[in-house]
Amino acid sequence: METIFKIFLVLHVIAGSTGLIAGTINMNRKKGDRYHKLAGDFFFYGMLTAGTAALVLSVMHPKLFLFITGVFTIYMVGTGRRYLSLRQLGAGQKAKTIDWVLAISMLMFGIAFIGFGIYNLIKSNTFGIVFIAFGYISISMVRQDVKNYRGKTETKHTWLTLHLQRMTGAYIAAMTAFLVVNLPKDSIPHYLSFIPWLLPTMVITPLIFKWTRKYGGKKKSSVVQSASH
Repeated sequence: METIFKIFLVLHVIAGSTGLIAGTINMNRKKGDRYHKLAGDFFFYGMLTAGTAALVLSVMHPKLFLFITGVFTIYMVGTGRRYLSLRQLGAGQKAKTIDWVLAISMLMFGIAFIGFGIYNLIKSNTFGIVFIAFGYISISMVRQDVKNYRGKTETKHTWLTLHLQRMTGAYIAAMTAFLVVNLPKDSIPHYLSFIPWLLPTMVITPLIFKWTRKYGGKKKSSVVQSASH
């Protein structure tokens, strides 16, 4: 059993490192060119492998941070990749079964995260803040997905903005895992233990808003009004 654990651990480290390097390259490259797509493939498969390995490791040797990052990584890269194939959601295209499976699964995890977070806060464990934050993010993303899958997209390029948001979210998950694993345990007080978990989110999220404004295009209502004049 320990041999299997070590194999998945090595796989997790190699795949995660590959994804983190590829993601860093793409964060600083022009979006959509050939090298962006190539690095994107390395990022996708690296993160998908790392996330799957994390779930296996978290079951064999229970660790909540591995479980959380595994869930988020798989969902982020999964939906981020799928949105490339869902470019016509606002024009009658239907989401596939895999899209709904990902959404429903994440909704269940989101509810569980919030419940567990509240439980931890009641027990005076400030780490519950982390679970509540990720639970809220989970449910917010699922709500957004369901709205899009029902054809109620808000912008002309919803598929592109969601692709960028989800892939960047997966990068945040990878960076979070890197910080949590490598930061010395005694480097920060216990009551501030949630900071490494939320720091990448706080630092990188502004980039998501920037790219959303840049690549999202006008809202549909604006496009319709412009066309009518």
